Amino acid sequence: MGTNVLRLTVLCVAAATAVADAATPRFTPPATPLVACDPYFSIWSTGRALNDNDTTHWTGKPHRLTALIEVDGTTYRLMGSAPRRAAAMPQSDQVVTPTQTIYTFAGAGVQVTLRFTTPSLPEDIDLLSRPITYLTFDVKSSDGKKHDAKLYFDASSELCVDVPRQEVEASKNAGNGLAVVKMGSVEQNVLQKVGDDLRIDWGYFYAAAPQDADPVVRVGEPRALRAAFSSENGRADADAVGPKEAGDVASSFEFDLGEVGDKSVRRWLVVAYDDLYSIQFMGKNLRPYWRRNGMEAEELLAEAARDYESLLERCDAFDRELMADLREAGGDNYVIVGSLAYRQCLAAGKFVADENGQPLQFCKENHSNGCIGTSDVFYPMAPQFFLFGPSMAKSFLVPFMEYAKSDRWKFPFAPHDLGTYPKANGQVYGGGERSEENQMPVEESGNMLLLMAGVAQVEGNAEFAEQYWPTLTQWAEYLKEKGFDPDNQLCTDDFAGHLAHNVNLSAKAICGLGAYAKLCEMKGEAEQAKEYRKVAEEFAARWVKEAADGDHYRLTFDRPGTWSQKYNLVWDRVLGLDLFPKEVFETEMKHYRSVQNRYGLPLDSRQEYTKLDWVLWTACLTGEDDDFDALVAPVVEFLRETPDRSPMTDWYRTDNARKVGFTARPVVGGVFMRLICDKDVWSKWADRDQTKASGYAALPIPPVVRELVPTSDTEAARWRYTQREPRGEWQSADYDDSGWKSGMSGFGAKGTPNAPIGSEWTSNDIWLRRTFDIENRNEGDLKLLMHHDEDAQVYINGVLAATVTGYTTNFNLMDLREEAVAALKPRGNTLAVHCKNRTGGQFIDVGLAEVEYPTAEEARVATKAGETK
Repeated sequence: MGTNVLRLTVLCVAAATAVADAATPRFTPPATPLVACDPYFSIWSTGRALNDNDTTHWTGKPHRLTALIEVDGTTYRLMGSAPRRAAAMPQSDQVVTPTQTIYTFAGAGVQVTLRFTTPSLPEDIDLLSRPITYLTFDVKSSDGKKHDAKLYFDASSELCVDVPRQEVEASKNAGNGLAVVKMGSVEQNVLQKVGDDLRIDWGYFYAAAPQDADPVVRVGEPRALRAAFSSENGRADADAVGPKEAGDVASSFEFDLGEVGDKSVRRWLVVAYDDLYSIQFMGKNLRPYWRRNGMEAEELLAEAARDYESLLERCDAFDRELMADLREAGGDNYVIVGSLAYRQCLAAGKFVADENGQPLQFCKENHSNGCIGTSDVFYPMAPQFFLFGPSMAKSFLVPFMEYAKSDRWKFPFAPHDLGTYPKANGQVYGGGERSEENQMPVEESGNMLLLMAGVAQVEGNAEFAEQYWPTLTQWAEYLKEKGFDPDNQLCTDDFAGHLAHNVNLSAKAICGLGAYAKLCEMKGEAEQAKEYRKVAEEFAARWVKEAADGDHYRLTFDRPGTWSQKYNLVWDRVLGLDLFPKEVFETEMKHYRSVQNRYGLPLDSRQEYTKLDWVLWTACLTGEDDDFDALVAPVVEFLRETPDRSPMTDWYRTDNARKVGFTARPVVGGVFMRLICDKDVWSKWADRDQTKASGYAALPIPPVVRELVPTSDTEAARWRYTQREPRGEWQSADYDDSGWKSGMSGFGAKGTPNAPIGSEWTSNDIWLRRTFDIENRNEGDLKLLMHHDEDAQVYINGVLAATVTGYTTNFNLMDLREEAVAALKPRGNTLAVHCKNRTGGQFIDVGLAEVEYPTAEEARVATKAGETK
């Protein structure tokens, strides 16, 4: 073992123990974060012990990590369910802190501590954006005897594909003092698919360990790797493997610890994911923030290794301080909820660099509809981001506001979203950019005014809001006209359906108007501030009178005998608006405490379900510790007792602790609302902002897309097709398809989302062919324009152009292989497609488009002209 490994062991084991001691009481979550970096690199344990079952992606699909220990010749499982013949070493402890998860195992005369550390330190977004997690193993004797010990870790290549049948390649190498493995998909379909229940299938997974720890590194079939570790003559000594299906490929590290005694022996490794490009924003592919200055994966790993000791120390210190603040604000129950929420919130979004190298954050609406940059999702998420300063607070607001002020958005109210993850190319929810159907006009406009005032509060000025002043004024005018007594419309709780005269939504509009008045005052617009302040005060006075219903306030103005959580009123406290009398909060709180169930306060009087984030906001209304504790304690009881083993939900039933829906969403950042209600605590953390983000780039100029071979979305075409597997080279240009049927595109089953069906296809497979010409081509990039559900192969003139898996919910641009582009000719081309349906809806249609991107000079001029402070 190298001297640097020895030097760290005692120091870091002591620090980990101190953090674990601070995280009382002990708590086993519904699922435990292990690797929590972004929506794609997000690995969880759903067992009550780490070795109860296999680790998964947050969606529940297998993303297997395995850890074993051999003690005196006998192998035990530490993580995962394989190999089944190996007994699970008993897990004696588990601790979840904001940045770390720490497991302790005891058996066979040894104690093993396995710590997962994701250095999500918010004061430095460069560091926060690193897609890395450290795994640290500490082993010592627990019976006073010496024991021979070896450690084993492997990662499945499932981590780099959407579905296990996709092909991958894996290799191993060394550099910068590290032994490294690399795994990735063969196809590398960068930013090709959008949706919710998807996993990444581009970029590369890495794992690395210090060479001076003498690891044995292998790539191969998972069972063979484990057999080789257990001395069962398994053969897994290749330098590279693949192409093979992902389920058949893994990479492993083995560490021989020698004799282990009373002094702890340490080994560590780091796992990382380089996604190359993370987000598409208005047609422009954006790099992850850590890559903004040209850093490559090799440098990322080298920096991770260099910073290992200091980052573990910093994470320990951060965890201790944040948990101390949580405990001071709300006791041990608040420590539990805040610690579990912290990484989940951050792992449901991605930090990327704009054209000027400034940090933008795009959150994902996990497990609802997959939207990206959703206002009523980052609204509840905001307290965690706001707590840690202006750079974090602005990171998710800038892209949304740039879109909202652009010519793309034509409505007098705020948008709902920026697209479907990972493509932020414009709103898709409800009527999208086309109509006011199923929009959330009061909800989103109120959200944005409140959040912009929140930024002004943390910065002490309204300069950021000034960049978008005409847009904010338009939204304030909308709330002034439409906000007090909202029409029948959706709000953030859209799962409950449309609701007219919504009292809580009215409260949001009133606070939003008060927030705008505050911005006017900070901007020096005294008359405008006075005008809007007066409107807000008059609305608040009417609200108190018209919503009153005896010992509480109603769900809607026109329904006596109803009630709801008035969580939006918390901004009256946070922003110091003083629009509503103290008695309103006290009256509501007294009622809430009388009607809440065993597992929490229902969202309103209609159903027994609730929203966890809103309960934590409602708990802050009076500012009284006893009220806060009374509402939070049942939430923790839910987390302890729910039978649903998945990442923390924010939507569950308060009568039986069952999850209704929603998993691993960023909205749990809302649990930090209690901390931003304390100005001193908020200032302490916000003042540590090291990123100092400013000079944001303008909205990217979208590329010009010109269809060369139209799809059924614009102009249906006639294809030849068969649902029986054809003989011979059916994809070749000279194949005789005259015996096939003829039909108009697209091909699919009724009910498939956004599928313009011209010919019905309901069997498992379909083969299609058509001819086309492209005589009027310019110099743009050629792309497939494709809607597929599910797996498909596309050929041009007999040459494979693309292989795709899974499904899309709309037409998307997809990359063509260079060989297929080279095979094109002006006239007489053949497009051949095979699509396989595996489950659910089915559809296929393919066209060809030319994409012309703005020149570097055009992009530079546009960026300079539209820069935001």
